[in-house]
Amino acid sequence: MFTGIVEGVGKVESLVEREESWCLTLSLPFEQSNGLEAGASLAVNGCCLTFREQGGRFGEFDLLDETLNRTNLGRLKSGDFVNLERSVPATGRMGGHFVTGHIDGVGEVKIFEERGKNLYFRVSLPQQYSRYLVDKGCVAVDGCSLTVCEVEQDSFAIWLIPHTIEKTNLKQRRKGDRINLEFDILAKYVENFSGPIVDNKG
Repeated sequence: MFTGIVEGVGKVESLVEREESWCLTLSLPFEQSNGLEAGASLAVNGCCLTFREQGGRFGEFDLLDETLNRTNLGRLKSGDFVNLERSVPATGRMGGHFVTGHIDGVGEVKIFEERGKNLYFRVSLPQQYSRYLVDKGCVAVDGCSLTVCEVEQDSFAIWLIPHTIEKTNLKQRRKGDRINLEFDILAKYVENFSGPIVDNKG
């Protein structure tokens, strides 16, 4: 389980195909001895990956075709930056919202621009997921817990604060980039218990 509060930004060293999987190698901004032993979970752009082995300040992760097809990780190349978060300990602070690290789908950056002193970020999404978004609700964007506004059937907007820009890889994003999206797990459970949620245009 994660909170969507990004701890640091890692750098892609390589993504190579091996016989049993694709191997993603990252340089890490924190020591592996601090909660990153082999088998530990790490959210990479919001996608929960299993830490493969130790190697100084580098980490290796196995990626299967399902992960490559459902996320933006298959498009990574050497030199790209990714958001990282270690799983939250039972005694840790829940600073964002409940994030599982299981990506629902991929959106596309439609607008990323300054508006006055603020940064406006609009993202497209598969229409079937718009029912999980409400104004001032939460969404995980490349692993960042962010507050939603201006929800439409096929897109939503976010106003980004300077801290988010400074501490995550979102400052590298450009119009047309694909980003990982995870919608609120609590909304999914509510829908499961009570029946389909009426969409925000309903």
